[in-house]
Formats: sequence, structure tokens, C-alpha cells
Amino acid sequence: MRLRAEQLSRHLQDTLAPAYLISGDEPLLLGEAADAIRKAARAAGHDNREVMDAGSGFDWNTLLAEAASFSLFADKKIIDLRIPGGKPGREGGQALAEYCANPPPDTLLLLTLPKLDRQQQNSKWFKAIEKLGVVLQVWPIEQEKLPAWIEQRMRAVGLQPTPDAVALLAERVEGNLLAAHQEIDKLRLLHEGGRIDAAALTEAVADSARYDVFDLVDSALRAELPRSLHILEGLRGEGIAAPIVLWALHREISQLASIALDSARGLSTDHAMTRARIWDKRKPLARQALARLRPTQWLGLLDDCQAVDSAIKGGDPRDPWLLLEEMLVGLCRS
Repeated sequence: MRLRAEQLSRHLQDTLAPAYLISGDEPLLLGEAADAIRKAARAAGHDNREVMDAGSGFDWNTLLAEAASFSLFADKKIIDLRIPGGKPGREGGQALAEYCANPPPDTLLLLTLPKLDRQQQNSKWFKAIEKLGVVLQVWPIEQEKLPAWIEQRMRAVGLQPTPDAVALLAERVEGNLLAAHQEIDKLRLLHEGGRIDAAALTEAVADSARYDVFDLVDSALRAELPRSLHILEGLRGEGIAAPIVLWALHREISQLASIALDSARGLSTDHAMTRARIWDKRKPLARQALARLRPTQWLGLLDDCQAVDSAIKGGDPRDPWLLLEEMLVGLCRS
């Protein structure tokens, strides 16, 4: 069965298929669709989850072995299979077709991969998944539909944008949905439930600052302490709110803490980074930071994030900007 992206939410309210295939080249929408399926599966009792990254050299027997295995701790499970190259190959195609011919009970297969061409959609393995479960192809938002998409996302988080603000944000992000999502997140932090016009948006979006928070994050991951502190000072001077800085740092730290813990439990770093949805372009930077800090240090940085959050909200008498400086010292530790 095939579904459109807008039909997924309704479908998940009614039933769960034994298999889902999500394909597309829009990472934000692809990730959100997969998140929705995982959330629905957990609500239905699929508490066990096995993530597999079918990259180069992947042993497809692992998929069939996992399908045949029985967990002592949970009756239902999710097999979260990612194919970053988009093609399972002959061996993978055979394994997927074999899986679909005899799907294990109480198991949900979630397969994510890039946009599929016509040849792949005519393959035996694709048709087997389509017959067994649900195929969802995620398409980019067309440029003329982007303003409506942005307005809907802004209103969904409690913002009240004016038409000129929506048009300006659509122009700024140039079709990059992930960038639009990040800007809307920042606006939500700065203007909870507030009206957003073009002037307010111009003050808040990333390119209004001489230094932006993403420069700060990357500099800290490279252990460039003097530069990181200088950027932090610049952000403060530009009037960027402390919650915005904390949001960017916490997002990166929580991802890397998760990877460090997975690696400590025996998972390969590549597998752990795929599981945490680290983009390929950011993997070298993530590796560099992971090589410097131990899992306990990453957990300590998460505690530091909580302390900054408490200071911002008035629950801690300390200056949140000084706490952010101390966090950067910890993040840049060699």
C-alpha cells in the first residue's frame, strides 16, 4: 500500500502495518515521518528496537537473524533499518524479499532510504514490502507551497506570524526545510505565543548576528576555546538570547552523549552516529569531539545544560552567561 505524507498521521491512529518503507531526499520530513512511526509503534507496545545501518559491507544475514530472534524482555520490537546508499544490492534484495515472505510476528520493520528511481520501485524486494506494508515517498515542498508550510509550522508551535514575516522567512531559507525548522524553533523560544512580524523576524534569524550559534557549536567541537569564548561574547553583544545559545549547545551535546554511551556499550561509532542521525558532513567533527571526551564528561555537560536552563529561568542565582562560558571550557577540554 502507498500513502502520501499527509495521510500518515491518520493511518497511524487506526492501525500499524508490519513494515514501512520511507524514501526521499528531504531529511527533515524523512526524519519526522520515521519518528511518527516509531512513536506509534512504542505506543502499541514495541518497546524493543534494533537499529541497523546497511552500509558498505553490511551482512544481510543479520536482518534475518534479528527477525528470527526472540527477546526475553519485550514481546514486540522494531527493526530500524537504514540504507544510506539507497540500494540494497542483490544480496539485500533477496534478504528483504525473504523477510517479507515470512514476516516475524510482533515485529515492525522500518526501512528508510533516499529517493528511489523507477528501476528500484519495480524490483522484487520493493514490491514485496509494498504488498506487506506501507510505502511512503517523501517529496520536497514546492517553492510556491513553502510559505503555507512555514505558516502552518509557526502556528503549530504557538506563533502568530504576519504574511510579510512568513514571506521573509521563506525567502531567507530558500527551500531548506531544516533551516526553516531551526529558525522557527528559535522564534518559539524568543516569542512564546507572540505575534511575529517582519521586523521581529529580522532581529531573530541567524544571519542578523555577526556570529551565529552554529559557528559557536562548531568552534567548541573543534576545541577552539579562545575563539568559542569570543563568539559567545559576540552573540551576547548582538543581543542573542541565552536560551538560543543553550538550545544549540544542548542539541549537539545530547546527540554526542548518546553516541558516546552507545559506543561504550559496544556499538560501533559509525552505527551510533547513524542511530543519532548525524549528517555525513558533520561526522568528522563529531569524531573529533568524541575522541577528546569520555562518556562521563558528556553526561557532565548535560548536567551543565540543566544548570544554565535553571539560571535562565531564575531557579539558580548564577549568571547564565558565565555558566555558558564554563560549559565551553568543559566542551573544549583536551
